[in-house]
Amino acid sequence: MAVHSTAIVAPGAKLHPSVEVGPYAVIGPDVKVGEGTTIGPHAVVEGDTTLGKHNRIWQFASVGAAPQDLKYQGEATTLVVGDGNQIREFTTLHRGTAGGGGVTRIGNQNLFMAYSHVAHDCVVGSGCVLANSVALAGHVEISDHVILGGLAAVHQFTRVGRHAFVAAGSMVVMDVPPFCTVQGDRAELAGLNTVGLTRHGFTAEQVARVKEAYRVLFRSKLGLNEALTNLRAEFKGHPEIDLLLDFIAASKRGLTR
Repeated sequence: MAVHSTAIVAPGAKLHPSVEVGPYAVIGPDVKVGEGTTIGPHAVVEGDTTLGKHNRIWQFASVGAAPQDLKYQGEATTLVVGDGNQIREFTTLHRGTAGGGGVTRIGNQNLFMAYSHVAHDCVVGSGCVLANSVALAGHVEISDHVILGGLAAVHQFTRVGRHAFVAAGSMVVMDVPPFCTVQGDRAELAGLNTVGLTRHGFTAEQVARVKEAYRVLFRSKLGLNEALTNLRAEFKGHPEIDLLLDFIAASKRGLTR
């Protein structure tokens, strides 16, 4: 283990022998850090926080701090971070609250650019990019392979579906369906993230089905329930369409249209 002489690692912290800790970093007593993880200078990792393997936390990041929620009264809550994440300068990842289930959960291979913020009780999937100064309010759910452009913000209790693209500066206040691109204040649909789908190995046939579903859902004169029924009848069993329709059917906040 390579821990700089100026770093403060509290008794009780559990660090894999391969972990590196930079100058003036602070690690709390309930922190658990997995193999190959690097914690940079002046970073703070605190609370009941678990970091998986091969994460890199850059200088001045704050990981596992208490939530910014006036209802929080110091109860025991957690932050769980998977493997291979890049947590850049001044990023803040907060623990959960009792009222939100008690856990903030981060998947694998995500990039959190400088000044990005993940609030209490959020769930972030894997392969996501949060560009500079992106802000997720509490209880937000971000699915796999989502990209959020710089200065975008997501309202509390809002969901963003898999392979969605949120343009820079967008203010997302309603659920963003999978595969879609949104932009603006307040964010509106701007088409499909076809570039992202192609990059992630979607075939031409799959993209064509998604385009047809998008047309029926958001560009036809059908009501939402009728559109869902028609698409289930036509495309039942195609996983990309099932994912899209299930996400829409489960929406509680309503959809970005």
